[in-house]
Amino acid sequence: MSSNVEINNRPDYDHVIQDIADYVLTFEVSSEEALNTARNCLMDTLGCGLLALRFPECTKHLGAIVPGTLVPNGARVPGTSLTLDPVKAAWDIGCIIRWLDYNDTWLAAEWGHPSDNLGAILAVADYLSQVRLSKGEQPLIMREVLEAMVMAHEIQGVIALENSFNRVGLCHVLLVRVASTAVVTKMMGGNREQIMAAISQAWADGGALRTYRHAPNAGSRKSWAAGDATSRAVRLADMSMRGEMGIPSVLTAPQWGFYDVSFSKTNKDQALKPEAERQFSFSQDYGSYVMENILFKISFPAEFHAQTAAEASVILYPQVKSRLADINKIVIRTHESAIRIISKTGGLANAADRDHCLQYMIAVPLVFGNLTAEHYEDDFHSAHPIIDELRDKMEVVEDKRFTTEYLEADKRSIANAIQVFFNDGSSTEEVVVEYPVGHRRRREEGMPLLELKFKANLASRFPHQQCQKIFTVCQDQATLETTPVNRFMDFFVIG
Repeated sequence: MSSNVEINNRPDYDHVIQDIADYVLTFEVSSEEALNTARNCLMDTLGCGLLALRFPECTKHLGAIVPGTLVPNGARVPGTSLTLDPVKAAWDIGCIIRWLDYNDTWLAAEWGHPSDNLGAILAVADYLSQVRLSKGEQPLIMREVLEAMVMAHEIQGVIALENSFNRVGLCHVLLVRVASTAVVTKMMGGNREQIMAAISQAWADGGALRTYRHAPNAGSRKSWAAGDATSRAVRLADMSMRGEMGIPSVLTAPQWGFYDVSFSKTNKDQALKPEAERQFSFSQDYGSYVMENILFKISFPAEFHAQTAAEASVILYPQVKSRLADINKIVIRTHESAIRIISKTGGLANAADRDHCLQYMIAVPLVFGNLTAEHYEDDFHSAHPIIDELRDKMEVVEDKRFTTEYLEADKRSIANAIQVFFNDGSSTEEVVVEYPVGHRRRREEGMPLLELKFKANLASRFPHQQCQKIFTVCQDQATLETTPVNRFMDFFVIG
């Protein structure tokens, strides 16, 4: 027999897939901290989506593919009058959530925004609830949405702890697709086989290139990529519930599996690594750790590695606002990930380019004392050449301690330090901010500010009475958890 003949024995599902399926099927979310954080995450994420509806570049993507399509029991898109099939609803919700780069963040070997998964979760939960009601059955309640959020956060975040997709050129929304697929297949009533089949299909899709997040191609795709991932997750879940077969060794299959095709062979040296080093590694089991430690973007709509830099700039603003023309240089100490992901010089082509530029997100607060979504727009940028003048005077250097403590499990700092030097030889103090206000270490300080952010975002879309009704429900854990999903989504409809 030829040695080139492939052995066609159907394998068991890869352990990574089995572990995810078993987690979503058997884990009971009992952590009060996780559920309370999920409630705050729900508020913050929806608020970010509502604020994004102010921007035509976002809203042009929303709505049915065929205008005028009517969808019985369709899912609603918060802040709009849209009723869509759950696949497109997941796309739209995911798009508005991510558009302004203002929702939560997870930083580890891989980065990402686990609340992106809410696009799939809310769309499916609303659709299932309305279908159940049409049959005289009970709808889902928001406790189930919060539990699904905890699980989706956990899947995405735990995989990200030790496995860097960005280093092999892949975008982190791959993990959104995998996590969303797992939880929504379970929400649809999937059994273990169906959930594993759906997850395997999510891995088989491979990963989008990160090129749209980096110079010289940074652009608006990074603002809708998560919506694309969540909608794909809903589609794959639906296919698996219809009986579509899975791909058991989609990760480990020699030559054709994800590990060999997408996760290792970026260069000759990596291709020669032992097989064990070309597969995912895990430092802990799935639980509720990620939701409990999630990072909120409370102060600024900015890529998270720059949150502490923007805060330091705001602190320095009173010392430099009247001396901008006299600045000689600005020295920034930061961590390696910030340098690799968002430090850039040269022209900035669009808003998406600017909100992923460390220097831009430092310059704006130094000049104006704040950083808002409007500060990234073309008209604002072109009207204030001082921003680029300051960028040209910046020196970015790595602080090894910042890099180390960024990766330490008991710290997970995101530190930045800024000092401004003037032509006459004087300088400001160096301002160091190691933990942003959205960090777990600053929860007590941050949560009241997060509620204020949510109120402001609600007010950008709804009249006062409707804002009050929504906030009252969201503010109380017990009330929110027992609210039917369809009723909750009713609150966010614009007639």
